[in-house]
Amino acid sequence: MSALLATASCGRQETWLEPVSAEVYRAFLASRAGIALAPGFLQCPSWAAVKEGWHGQLLGWGPRTGPTAGELTGVALVLLRQFPGTNKYFAYLPEGPVADWAGADLDSWLTPLLRHLRAAGAFAVRIGPSPDYRRWDAAGIKAGTGPGRRVTDVLNCEVDPLGAAVAERLRARGWRRCGGDEGDGDAQPRFVFRVPLAGRTVDDLWSGLSQEWRRNIRRARKSGVEVTVGGAAELLEFYKLLCITEERDGFRLGRSLAYYERQYAALNAEEPGRMRLYVARHQGEILAAHTMVTVGRRVWYQTGASADHRREVRPSNALQWRMIRDAHALGAEVYDMRGVSPALDPADRAFGLLRWKLGTKGRVVETLGEWEAPLEGTANHTLYRAFKMYLARR
Repeated sequence: MSALLATASCGRQETWLEPVSAEVYRAFLASRAGIALAPGFLQCPSWAAVKEGWHGQLLGWGPRTGPTAGELTGVALVLLRQFPGTNKYFAYLPEGPVADWAGADLDSWLTPLLRHLRAAGAFAVRIGPSPDYRRWDAAGIKAGTGPGRRVTDVLNCEVDPLGAAVAERLRARGWRRCGGDEGDGDAQPRFVFRVPLAGRTVDDLWSGLSQEWRRNIRRARKSGVEVTVGGAAELLEFYKLLCITEERDGFRLGRSLAYYERQYAALNAEEPGRMRLYVARHQGEILAAHTMVTVGRRVWYQTGASADHRREVRPSNALQWRMIRDAHALGAEVYDMRGVSPALDPADRAFGLLRWKLGTKGRVVETLGEWEAPLEGTANHTLYRAFKMYLARR
């Protein structure tokens, strides 16, 4: 492939964009590990190996002229999925690209990126900008619960000015926010729950837990619940528990055991310990299992599963307390508990998970969510509409 695939002029500044090796890509991610908009695990090169049916590309870009000419300033893992019966692709950048969203001119890198994707046969693209949009603390969320209430009804929130600015810039360029106001059409959760760790001791984290959480952790310890880090051999037990959890809690992730085996192998091949499986045993039986992913100074609790029996010994609380402490020991600045429902109605089944996470005294964060745009050309717009209908049927 040609080294130079796309350029964009921005006043005197011209941007180059080209494929980069996994080594160069990972080095760039590592260089951004400590900043506020540090990349997530969905933009790691290994994630392409997790997603069956998608073809991955690693791209990088930077200025062609000036004092930083040739330096890498942004990267993207692009997943391409072929539309059946065509030679066209839907391009997806999960929680990406890893770019300078705070820069004054998105077009300096966005234009060459879109030009490259169109040349690669993409008819539409979906991105997940990294800035946050709004944040609510646990106290405000608890005070806002009630019949028919939603997180967005709670006015006492912190608005991220960068997120608001990026949203307006994307709208001005014809991008559409997926899934309406609450992200029902997003592939990744728009509302997440995060526990801040930076500047806090373990004692601070313990005292920050609700009384119910502290009581449940003590109960688990007194009952003899043992939490350990498992391995690939325990993935089958994790998956069995996940199927039980889906049935009990009324949700369906739609993922197979092979998916988690692939994820565990790919992420840990990229960096040992990137994905961990924590298990809680009681009387020799695994009652709960949770997965944790680490990239730089960010840690995610990704997926949790638990049995229907012996729930009174509180294995999930014991697991989370161990995972939070391990994340803190790794130097993580935030412990991300991933998705929550925006429902604040106690009668809503989905509220139960949010209520449980609120016990850590973290924050509900509304991300910018995912944004889509068809690429230039009448045929691409037509194919985009057909693809949306195809996804709706699936």
